[in-house]
Amino acid sequence: MRKNDKKLDNALRQTLTEVCEFALDHCEGYQWISHTVNYNNFPQSLRITCMFKDQQSADNEAQQGQLLQMIVNRLNSLSIQLKKPKQQICFESE
Repeated sequence: MRKNDKKLDNALRQTLTEVCEFALDHCEGYQWISHTVNYNNFPQSLRITCMFKDQQSADNEAQQGQLLQMIVNRLNSLSIQLKKPKQQICFESE
């Protein structure tokens, strides 16, 4: 991983941690967030997964769009713009 990739990854993890803390308090059934990325194809390769306790909670949050919009806004503040946020951010259940 290049030095710039490490800096970007640290900023990305910090931002997603902030989103996680918000979601734990405000999104019913929310459990955790994770991401995968290939920095050779960034930001197109960025995938963010929001995990919920059940599929109904995940579906409800996906329909409301509050968490998705928050993630997009936070990434924009880092100058990371997702071309297809609804495909790159997914809501799943365990």
